[in-house]
Amino acid sequence: MSQPRTVAVIVGSLRKDSVTRKVARAIEALAPTNLRFEEVPIGDLPLYNQEYDETDPPAAYQAFRDRIRAADAVLFATPEYNRGLPGALKNAIDVGSRPYGHSAWNGKPAAVVSVSPGAIGAFGANHQLRQSLVFLNMPTLQHEAYVGNAFSLFSETGELVNEGTAGFLTAFAQTFADWVEKNAAT
Repeated sequence: MSQPRTVAVIVGSLRKDSVTRKVARAIEALAPTNLRFEEVPIGDLPLYNQEYDETDPPAAYQAFRDRIRAADAVLFATPEYNRGLPGALKNAIDVGSRPYGHSAWNGKPAAVVSVSPGAIGAFGANHQLRQSLVFLNMPTLQHEAYVGNAFSLFSETGELVNEGTAGFLTAFAQTFADWVEKNAAT
């Protein structure tokens, strides 16, 4: 068996105990062994400012960009705020895409899972994110993953307890693993 592919996990919620992070970790636990997941935190990234790239970029920018470049693929897990992306996630996308012509995201296979306590599973955030991924030249898995009613899916200790969701996330993780193998740079 070849080396596992590294998947950078970008969680759009900054809360340590967020249900979005729980869904991302459930996908990791259910994924085939040819994927290795590493969460890349976004909460400490300064707001993107082009002037930083023209002078002296913050160390956090460079560290983030280096981790994305080192990954074979990216899993985005996002909540929805006001029918759109969380600001921290949009900022991370902007930081990783600059300076112009040097995007850390370029060509990385990606998947999006969106999570909400409501029934529609953050549909708006999912599609808003996909628009950016097209522009960033990230082949994005067409298997759409909306996880609604998310607060009811986990035990108090954070274990996924909904069998239907576990089956859905298992299929999603396998489809993503196949997508990564098909689209990742060798």
